[in-house]
Amino acid sequence: MTDTKLRADSDAIVRSYAGKSMPSEHQRTFVTPDMNFATRTVKAGAPVRPLAYSNRSLPDFPIPWNGATYDIYDYVSRNRVAGLLVMKNDEVLLEHYDLGITEQTRWLSMSMAKSFSTTLIGAAIQDGFIKSVDEPLTTYLPEFNGTAFDGVTVKTLMQMTSGVKWSDDQTDAQSERRHMLEIQIAQQPGAVMRYMAERPRVAEPGTQFCYSTGDTHVVGALVKAATGKWLSDYLSEKIWSRLGMEQDGAWWLEAPNGLEVAGSGFFATLRDYARFGRFILDDGVIDSERVLPEGWMREAGSARMISGKRVDYGYMWWIVPGADGSLDDGAFTARGIFGQLMYINPKQRVICVVLGSRAKPPTMVNPAVSDNAFFNALVGAVA
Repeated sequence: MTDTKLRADSDAIVRSYAGKSMPSEHQRTFVTPDMNFATRTVKAGAPVRPLAYSNRSLPDFPIPWNGATYDIYDYVSRNRVAGLLVMKNDEVLLEHYDLGITEQTRWLSMSMAKSFSTTLIGAAIQDGFIKSVDEPLTTYLPEFNGTAFDGVTVKTLMQMTSGVKWSDDQTDAQSERRHMLEIQIAQQPGAVMRYMAERPRVAEPGTQFCYSTGDTHVVGALVKAATGKWLSDYLSEKIWSRLGMEQDGAWWLEAPNGLEVAGSGFFATLRDYARFGRFILDDGVIDSERVLPEGWMREAGSARMISGKRVDYGYMWWIVPGADGSLDDGAFTARGIFGQLMYINPKQRVICVVLGSRAKPPTMVNPAVSDNAFFNALVGAVA
């Protein structure tokens, strides 16, 4: 690849994150794993396990939100949805592709990868590589002794309450997240971890929630340090190769032969994301073998009280209250900017995967049609 091509691809990813990209260029980022960064393969295993398709189709249903009523056609078109899959009781009710993609297209997860990464912490605890979520981070990453991460536990890291200074505003060229992106573009091994070690502390661990892709990168380093295996290899060994996936996954790297970008950059097909969602719905059991500790997903998908306030965030999973504001269903999502979502509702046994290419990062906060309103209306429609 020429220097000119590399620079053009780097400029394109920066424009995407900044919300300054035309639709065709923006979408190219989502479907081209090696366009911007080196990648590592997450190997699938044979044989493929076909999904079960229901004899009934998804009914038309209203989506009340913000004083108006929408429908699924509004949700898909206004939110620039490229892929949508709905499962109820392990059967597919809807599988839809748009914007030129097919069932073979691997789509970029963005921050859905965060939820994959913390799931591997659960696997490492089940395997005995990590003693518990209450262990100090420095037990496994001694290079953080004397830094702002000194005193942070595995749990506070996964809850994003490390207290380490961070802004994840992708549209702000001066934010830590954008600086981390520039480090990724430079593809220098270890550079992100060195940057994290330099961050100052602004709050005591466990007292303040701050959404941080930097913290998630440390999660990836923790898994590697504890298991001795790259995130991609450990994910393949424990989960991906055992769920009957149709394709290999791919994961962005900080540099060739470096750590995965644990907070972003995972690529998979719509169906394979749904298969992973089924694994999550089953609390981490594959063929009667427990991969995650019992009750892990209930804990990972639960809201937290932090300094007297409820925070709808678990172990890098977003909590989804019901339409009445209750948490009775225990529903949660993996969520990425630009409209990547994996919704899990354990009580109603509903899974919904959304692959989007929204124009700007803030549309995750204020989308054209609310994701949570869509999920809650969907659950009501398939009850």
